Amino acid sequence: MNSQNGTDRAQRPYDIVLFGATGFVGTLTAEYLARHAPADCRWAVAGRNRQKLEHLREQLAVINPACTALPLIEADAADAESLRELAASARVVATTVGPYVWYGEALVAACAEAGTDYADLTGEPEFVDLMYVRHDARARETGARIVHACGFDSVPHDLGVYFTVQQLPEHVPLSIDGFVRTNALFSGGTMASALTAMGRGRESLAAARERRLHEPRLVGRRARAPLGGPRFSRETGAWALPLPTIDPQIVARSARALERYGPDFRYRHYAAVKSLPMALGGPAAVGVGFGLAQIPAARRWLMERYAPGDGPSAKRRARSWFSVRFVGEGGRRRVFTEVKGGDPGYDETAKILAESALCLAHDSLPKTSGQVTTAVAMGDALLTRLDAAGITFRVAHQQ
Repeated sequence: MNSQNGTDRAQRPYDIVLFGATGFVGTLTAEYLARHAPADCRWAVAGRNRQKLEHLREQLAVINPACTALPLIEADAADAESLRELAASARVVATTVGPYVWYGEALVAACAEAGTDYADLTGEPEFVDLMYVRHDARARETGARIVHACGFDSVPHDLGVYFTVQQLPEHVPLSIDGFVRTNALFSGGTMASALTAMGRGRESLAAARERRLHEPRLVGRRARAPLGGPRFSRETGAWALPLPTIDPQIVARSARALERYGPDFRYRHYAAVKSLPMALGGPAAVGVGFGLAQIPAARRWLMERYAPGDGPSAKRRARSWFSVRFVGEGGRRRVFTEVKGGDPGYDETAKILAESALCLAHDSLPKTSGQVTTAVAMGDALLTRLDAAGITFRVAHQQ
């Protein structure tokens, strides 16, 4: 078990508390923990509705009879005192409650104050930047690790680049391109978070500017993630469309923190599309969605069509998959790597969040604190866990 950053944490009642456990992804995460958490892992589920928590516990007891006695914690994202009590009771808190820019800050603040490790599923750059500005310093003082984007956003990309960097020479400039493919569907919660982020462009820019004022400058090294242009990728045999998601930002922050990424690091993030019509239509569809998200009435209408808590069926998820291919270059070497898994938005996201929480609670990890990325906080340990859990990291070939 890893050494703790706070003197009292080993004596807390729970190793892991899952907050938002009765939502769509929350339930999948709880089911994963019921199947895979070690017998000596002290974990609990939390949410605002006691009846729903009791129903969830009954479902989990079918999977694992030991869950008959699973502790239930009533806590509400709007009740800061209940979140402070929750954070003080756990070594690690994992949360699925979003959109995080609306519902997430009180829990981050509680964990930073209590010295409790925190993991979430946010893909909202504004939220991540605001939490850095407001709570990173306190988390560093208490020893809390605040780890955002512990789902498909952004672990396959962050750890995929981390894995690729390890295949390349040290102490030389490195450049990596990532190409994402998937056939998966969105859930209501994902749609709500995406529409919220797209509708808050001005606020996101302001939060990014404020973060830059607080972040220490990188001296003697460079790490960047510029938005690439559309192009045909000979490396993947597909059209590459730039993906303006949070993923490249997370990768760049890992590169800033870890000297192994070299003196001059660059990452570009793309969607890989096989057909030219789809390549032409994709940006147009994104543009329409972005335009609608700027209109409050249209945004509300879209959210009502995809209510949070809804998601694709188990049958549909079983047919879903993702692949992220990376092309890395540096020191006269070129390497092709790949991260592959099943349904990215739900099954694999639940798996990644659960394994991240287990990793923070039980593995030997680098000594870090404050707001850190998955590569910085968990690195090799989480990569090993995910590979064993069926999300594969492999070297395709090298040149």
